[in-house]
This record gives sequence, C-alpha cells and structure tokens, in this order.
Amino acid sequence: MVEEGSGRVQSLVEAGISQVPPQYIQPPESRPGPPQAPHSSEFPCIDLSETDRDRDRVREAIGKACLEWGAFHVTNHGVPVGLLDRIRSLSHSFFEDLSLPEKLNYACDPSSPASQGYGTRMLLPPSPSPSPSPSQDNHNNQDDTFVLDWRDYFDHHTLPLSRRDPSRWPHYPPSYREVVAQYSDEMGELARRLMGLISESVGMGISRIEDAVGGEIYQNVTVSYYPPCPQPDLTLGLQSHSDMGLITLLIQDDDVEGLQLFKDNQWVTLHPLPHAILVLLSDQIEIITNGKYRSAQHRAITNSHRPRLSVATFHDPPKTTTISPAPDLLTPSSPPRYRPVNYGHYVSSWYSKGPKGKRNLDALLLI
Repeated sequence: MVEEGSGRVQSLVEAGISQVPPQYIQPPESRPGPPQAPHSSEFPCIDLSETDRDRDRVREAIGKACLEWGAFHVTNHGVPVGLLDRIRSLSHSFFEDLSLPEKLNYACDPSSPASQGYGTRMLLPPSPSPSPSPSQDNHNNQDDTFVLDWRDYFDHHTLPLSRRDPSRWPHYPPSYREVVAQYSDEMGELARRLMGLISESVGMGISRIEDAVGGEIYQNVTVSYYPPCPQPDLTLGLQSHSDMGLITLLIQDDDVEGLQLFKDNQWVTLHPLPHAILVLLSDQIEIITNGKYRSAQHRAITNSHRPRLSVATFHDPPKTTTISPAPDLLTPSSPPRYRPVNYGHYVSSWYSKGPKGKRNLDALLLI
C-alpha cells in the first residue's frame, strides 16, 4: 500500500495552488501567526573539542543546557563538515531533481508508523468514527492531532545494521546510499559520546543511559523537505512535539530559518549555525533522569518564498525495552515521577494519538 502522489505537499506547490487545502490548516491556537517569534541570542553552543582538555567544563556546560533548554548546538563534533554538506546536497537533489513518479518508487506505507521510505503523513490516519451530526462543523470538530504537516520526508532505517537495507534508499544521485550509510555511522558514534556526557552531567556513570536501554540503539535518519507555503500563517511544517526516543541530532539548511523551541511559555526561533549539529533531548531521557532534564518541545514553521530542508537522526531504545527512572537518581525525597513504560507501547500511542505537545509523556507522570 502506498500513498497517492497527489497527497505530497511538494506536488501541491508545483501545481501552483494559492491557498492552503483545509487539511493543512491548523486550528487558531496552534498557528504560528504574526508577529515573528523572538530569535534566541543565548542558545547554548558547546565546543566538543574541549572535552579532552577540560571534560569537567564541557560536562558542566552540557548539564546547564539540558536543564535550561533540553537542547544545544555542538561544534567541533568530529563529524566531517564535508559529509554534512554532502548529505544536505544529495537530499535536496532527491526532492528537487527527481520527478514525482521516480520518487514514488520509494513510497512508504502510510498505514505503518515510521515506515521506511518517501512519505508525507507523520501520524497514523484516525480510526473511522461515526459521521458527525448535520449541526456539526467538520473543521471545527477536527482534532488538531490529525491536521497534516506542510512537509514531505524520506525516512531511512539505519541502525542496528540488521535493519539497514540500502536497496530501499534512492539510487539517485549515485552516491546517495553510500553517503547516508557513512552519515549514519558518524552520527551513531556522536550520539553515544553525547549520551555519555549527558549521563555524567546528571550525576550518573558514563554508560548509564545506554545501560538503561540494554545497550542497543535503534537509529532512523529522516530527511524533511518543507516546500514554500502560500499561507504560512495558517500552517506548520511540523506540529508541536517532543521526540519519542533518547536523543535527536539535527542539521538544517544554513540560510533558512524554521525550527522553533518552546521555552518560558513562548516559541523561540533558532538561528541555523553553519556546520553545527543541534542536539535535542527526547522523552526517554526525561524519564530516565526522573524529570531533571526535560525533553525539548519544538515545531517547524513555514515560509512563502523558499524551501527548507533538515536531516534529523533519531536514536531510540529497542521497542521491547521498559523505561523507568534511573535508580541512581531516586531517594526518599526524590521518588519516581514517571511510571515505567514499554517503549513499543509508547511509540504506538504517540503515532495513534498524536503528540499534541508532550501529552504522551505527561500521561506517565505520577506526581
């Protein structure tokens, strides 16, 4: 089963639409709208090249960023900057140089959450429900969970290696598969390094976060393509959410803004930082640290004049793992704040109910 090509956002834009179709219109309370959110001039940026010389200082900086933002940029991270440029260039080429029929050769299964391939819908379609009464207005009664995002994407299953099947990735441009595989390996190494520093920064052993999920990390590399939108004040490229897993590493176009973080009850637009990698804490880190570190709530806005591209690399526990607060951080005065949860069940709930901010995580709160 594959999605119809007419459902792709890019195909709508190329058809010359001047108004956003109703299924992409956010309810008023979720729209970005004017005025533009403030830009952050204080967002943390951490130089990882200092780790060997002054690990304590780097660890302290990461802890402060995790406490205050749940996110931070890293520079001198060890991932070749040419590789960052290459994966963005090849991703732009896939979306902009291939025809729609060529891209549809790699279409994902929209009935399965996070299925590999080329798609547009993040969430599972809502289950059939009784028809509304004649007095009901369909749009006003629509749960904003299922308003569609203004983006297309390609999701690659990359780690562990038993999941990696490059034959399901684009054959064009010619080096695409090789570059994605190399990018996956580099990001996997960086994620483990960062999880060690995060674990230490909260007062645990360097391997404690990885140990909490059994030592095996699942990785997906998702390229998101946000076409220009004729009415950006009505849509979102990606609705408000926090990521489900452990840690997300994200790069984006250097010259097109669009990512916003929710901090201090307002949306803050982040400046892209050339060749930096954005680190986003995800929900299972919040559970493992018993809420000392919060996952980053974020969204993507659109614009009317330029496409925007991002590459997000998700690092998650196995779905069979049960996640709970780390015993290292629990005391009589600091009891568990979250009930244990099977990660596979958590993922299913996220995709079927929708994130709606952080409601799936909030449902696990005990106190």
